[in-house]
Amino acid sequence: MLCTMKELLEQAARRNAAVGAFSTYTMEAVKGIVQAAEQTQTPAILQIAESRFPYAPFELMAPMMVNAAKKASVPVAVHLDHGQHLETVQRALELGFTSVMIDGSRLPLEDNIRLTLKAKELAAARGATLEAEIGRVGGDEGMGQVRDSCTRPEEALAFWRQTGVDALAVAIGNAHGNYRFAPELQFDILEKIRNTVGCPLVLHGGTGISFADFRRTIELGVRKINIATALLDAQRKAARDCLKEGGSPSYFEVSERMTQAVAQTVARHIGVFNNREPLSAIE
Repeated sequence: MLCTMKELLEQAARRNAAVGAFSTYTMEAVKGIVQAAEQTQTPAILQIAESRFPYAPFELMAPMMVNAAKKASVPVAVHLDHGQHLETVQRALELGFTSVMIDGSRLPLEDNIRLTLKAKELAAARGATLEAEIGRVGGDEGMGQVRDSCTRPEEALAFWRQTGVDALAVAIGNAHGNYRFAPELQFDILEKIRNTVGCPLVLHGGTGISFADFRRTIELGVRKINIATALLDAQRKAARDCLKEGGSPSYFEVSERMTQAVAQTVARHIGVFNNREPLSAIE
């Protein structure tokens, strides 16, 4: 059933948990994510980043994501990740997305605030949830600790007070893509932000962060965790393994293996984010 991300964040806060936001760039990923959510009876977020539109055209992916959420037996929000332009935010809302992110984190603080306020008007007109970002989450370079680029708690507070966003993505040493070495998350910074900002916090760059560190971020106020690279890696490995097994597997066999690989990966993360099992039973 289609819902807003704000609803899921509020539920997660009540349970001291986090909702998984899983990036979708293929039909197999959409199917696998929803399958895992239904099997675990746990809400989830389907999301797609604007930077991936050249590979996963938005006009094709968006209707599939929205319809999958509507038909799911558990609550599923559909989210635009790292929206770079207001026009993209508007289009996502027109296509039925219940949540959007405007990413002005590379801009000076005041410019980021102005951009976010414009996106807030668009989201509010549709009753959608708005996420923004402050600080600089690393890119696909796989960096670990980059303390100088971490979100400054005082800026996070000023940003939240002036924008009133529903969710705020912060940088605490996390990065998008595969890490070259284990990230050293700055939990002291996260704690300071949690103690000052009055909205749910978001952790980007989840792939490669240890399950124990996930749990610690949740204890410190993170209510949404993004997973993308792990799903792409799972699909690639499943397809490669299927083709290596010999014979001549059909496209449909390869597709199903990719779907199941995504479902298994998502289910493991859902268990961690919801404190369902001891870490020793998951890792």
